[in-house]
Order: sequence, then structure tokens, then C-alpha cells
Amino acid sequence: MLVARAGKGPAGTDGAPKSTDVAEPTYCVGVQTLADIRAILAQHGLSPRKALGQNFLLDHNLIRKLVDASGVGAGDVVLEVGPGTGTLTEELLSRGCRVIACELDHGLARMLRERLASPTSGRFTLIEGDCLEGKHALNEELTRTLREMTGESAGESVGAGGGGRGFRLVANLPYGAASPLMTTLLASWASCRSMHVTIQREVADRLLAKPGTDEYGTLGIIAQAAAEVSLVATLPPECFWPRPDVTSAMVSIVRRATPLTDDLPRLAACCQKVFGQRRKQIGSVLGRGFAFPAGIGASQRAEQLSVEQLIELSRVEGSA
Repeated sequence: MLVARAGKGPAGTDGAPKSTDVAEPTYCVGVQTLADIRAILAQHGLSPRKALGQNFLLDHNLIRKLVDASGVGAGDVVLEVGPGTGTLTEELLSRGCRVIACELDHGLARMLRERLASPTSGRFTLIEGDCLEGKHALNEELTRTLREMTGESAGESVGAGGGGRGFRLVANLPYGAASPLMTTLLASWASCRSMHVTIQREVADRLLAKPGTDEYGTLGIIAQAAAEVSLVATLPPECFWPRPDVTSAMVSIVRRATPLTDDLPRLAACCQKVFGQRRKQIGSVLGRGFAFPAGIGASQRAEQLSVEQLIELSRVEGSA
């Protein structure tokens, strides 16, 4: 939060200091108001970048609501993607979490290092760059950092969970990164125990979608196979600055103790294949001679199949 520190102005012509105080900006951790966010950005020569989906959440009650829903506390490893000016980051740090923040914007990354690196006793790690390597893998530095902080060994398959402590994603996600990041974590990182995120309402609808709806697709199927998904809150555009053109939502995604399939990457690959041509009959997508599991016909479309049916289809398709 930006606060003012009073000081005397420059000396007058008679050598005595002027009576007018001047505001000298400094930083302290606290609730960031809109005025604070504007001032933080201005002091570093920054402004919101629409191309990066930078819309800053202003309501601190909603920030607390998201963190409360996540259940994180002292010592928990938390991944935050798109920390922005650090409002959510500060709330997580105040609860004793060990935060790995990934920020694509160089200017914001520089600002976060200045504000948060020293006062947090080593509990804040900042990675500058895209959180993803392509669309289906985390970047190398983030992968290495997560392994180190959660206790996964380099010899384990990525995301196998193993004996490590695991981590949680708590973030106001940049809209463009939300779907590929969540799909990657769900399918390939069993050590990601839960996700509590702010995303577009449209993406939330896809996570919760049922068969036969336009929203039903790969993201929701992977999420429902791997986790319990629920809506935490709906956020109108006025909760953000600048105001986005869409409504947002907070969702809770808590990984099941036993997922519906033990091969989520195979399910993801199968769904991406059949939903890539969702209006076609699956027989046309998978080709002649494909041996469909019982109860699934070649004339059906992918959106008509339940999560359980798609799991069965992925087992056959993956072994064909």
C-alpha cells in the first residue's frame, strides 16, 4: 500500500524551510485500494496492459473470500500466477504461506521484487516469464521450483505426487492463461492438491458443464474426472480496475483422493481429439474399424458422452 510520509519542502529565499509539507511515497504491506494500485503503478512508470489481461481485483473482502475457501495456512506452498501489484500475494504471505509467484510482465515483476522480496523472510519466490512452456507443460524454472519446494525428486515423473507435500494454486488468473494452465495442472500435476481461482464466468461454466451443453468440453471433463468443482462467487466487472468486458467467477477445484481415471493425460489427449471436431460423429473422427466400448456408438458426438464414457473411450483409443 502506498502511504505518504511528511517532510519539509525546500528552503525559501531567506534560507528557512517552507511551511508546506510534501508527500514522500514509501511502501508498506496492507490492503491496496484503487488509489494505492494507481500510485504503485505510476511510481514504477506502469499502466494496465490489456494485451496481458491485466484487470486488478479491488474488493479485499473477495480476496479474503478466495483465500478462506482455499484453506491455505502457515507453511503451505502456494502457486500464484499473475500476481499483478501483489494484493493477493500479500494476503497469502500474511497467513504464513510460501508463495511461488509467476509474472509475465517485466515491469510488474521488477516492482514485486522491490516490494516483497526482502520483508518476507524467504517465503516469496518470484519467477518472471510465462508460466507455460507451450500449451501443455509448465516452464522449466517453475517446474524445478515446485519440485524443490514440495519435495518431489527429479527422478519422479512430473506431478506424480509421490511423498511430497504438494502445492495449491490460488490466483486471480490472467484470462488467456486460465484454461491451458488448469488443464495442465489437472492432467499432469497430481501434486497440485487444489485450485482456488478467479477466472472468466464463461470458463467457470465450462468447468461445471454437463453433457449435451455447448460449454461441455475437455477442460470440464478433466476437472470433473480429477476433482470436485464448485462455484465460490460471481464477480461483476465493477469489482476490477480497469473494468473487463465480461463477468468473472471464483471457483474451487479440489482434487479427488481417487480420480475417476488413473491416466488423466490420456483422457486429456482423447478429449482434445474428439472435441477438436465436436460437431462430427466420433466414428468419423476416430476412423473406420475403431472398436467402440459397450454403450458408445460411432454415430454419437463427443458432447453426448458422459465423463465416465469418455474415460472408457480414452482407454480404448489410447491402446489402439
